[in-house]
Amino acid sequence: VQLVESGGGSVQSGGSLRLSCEVIGYTWSRLCMAWFRRAPGKEREGIASIGRDGSTLYADSVKGRFTISQDADKNPRYLQMDNLKPEDTGTYYCAADVTPVPNEINWILLHPPRPDWGYWGQGTQVTVSS
Repeated sequence: VQLVESGGGSVQSGGSLRLSCEVIGYTWSRLCMAWFRRAPGKEREGIASIGRDGSTLYADSVKGRFTISQDADKNPRYLQMDNLKPEDTGTYYCAADVTPVPNEINWILLHPPRPDWGYWGQGTQVTVSS
């Protein structure tokens, strides 16, 4: 199973970017998926998640600006990022967990998948200039 990311780049404050995460060798309906980011000099942060039932959860830092989406019957899931701020700069990762747990969309943000039960994309850089 692989997660392949794309879509990072550089943008000015207030701009938008869309990140893509494609799963290879599995299906999204059997995975809980989340986006994480690591800003320079900061801890990794879980920012958005989507459960097997399609429910979503967003960290306060991105709520109202970022949206997880997926085109019907297509593989990639997207993280649409609008009204970007310089503090959104960092490396963004998609990750997925195969283990069903209660309140999985909250669980995965607090417990990033470990290699023995989850998968990670390679990461993509997002840079927002003021």
